[in-house]
Order: sequence, then structure tokens, then C-alpha cells
Amino acid sequence: MNKAFVRESDDDDEELDPPDTSAPAPRNYITPEGHARLKTELLQLLDTDRPEVVKVVSWAASNGDRSENGDYLYGKKRLREIDRRIRFLTRRLDKAEVVDPAQQTGNDQIFFGATVTYLQSDGVERTVRIVGIDEVDPLNGQISWISPVAKALIKAREGDTVSLATPAGRLELEILMVRYGQT
Repeated sequence: MNKAFVRESDDDDEELDPPDTSAPAPRNYITPEGHARLKTELLQLLDTDRPEVVKVVSWAASNGDRSENGDYLYGKKRLREIDRRIRFLTRRLDKAEVVDPAQQTGNDQIFFGATVTYLQSDGVERTVRIVGIDEVDPLNGQISWISPVAKALIKAREGDTVSLATPAGRLELEILMVRYGQT
């Protein structure tokens, strides 16, 4: 059989990373808080998590037979997951363009980083903050700048009414308040 179709050993840890499809937009805007969170996660993985797993894998490897050694097998898998996350975070931080919403003082027009309160045509009032794609948390009102709601809101001003296409039909959003900074 051709060697190209045979896996040489079970110790082949190098897997191909899937293409980075999480960034459909050419720019990776991010708030200073989001950038700090990603950087903190990266440092945690590099300084604490990875060395601990390496220590466990090393200890497990010294115990002998690796084929049925759960600590070794799980540790190697966890190490691959950590390394994959480190590569992902490194790429995202390299591409990041930090935009500080606090620089937008006295502006009633909606741009990246704005916290917007709007009234939907069905009577529901919502408050959202427009953030980068790595910071999205819809349950806490953090929406991506490339989301349909954010695209409808961007460049509008307080008092404007914008239209949003939804699966249930058109929804009118009346912008009640625009502010910059933390929610």
C-alpha cells in the first residue's frame, strides 16, 4: 500500500487546522476590553495550562505502556486542543485593530463600540453594544459589528428609524439613545 494513505504512528500530533472561517470581514475590529480578554486567555494558556498538561503527559509517559494509559492519551489530546487555541488566538490578535469607543465623545451617530437603545415596532425596547466578532455575547447585549442588527444601526443617529429585514418580515427600529463606553 502507498505510504501516503497509511498513518505512520499514533503519535502523529500534527493535524491540519481548519480554515479560519470565523472572520468573514477583512478587518478584525475589537474593543480594548475584548483585546485584553483575548490576550489574558492566551497568556493563561501559555503560562499555566500548557505547562501543567505537559507535566502530566511527561509523568504519564514515564509510566510505561502508552497504549492504555488514559492520562497520557487524554493529556496528548488536551495538549493538541490547547495548541490549536493558542494558534487561533495568536492569529486573531495579530489581525486585531483595536478601536476605543471612548474616543467617540459627543457623537450621536452609531459606529463601532456604540451602546444603542432602540425601540422595535412590536414595542420591545432593547439595548445593545456593537463590538468585534471575537467579543460577541448576545445574552448580555454584545452584538457583532457585522450582524444584521448592527449593519442596520450603523451610521444612523438618535431619533432615526431604521428598517431591519427579519425572517418574520420587516422590523422598524427607532433609535432612542446612543452612547459610547461601557454599558
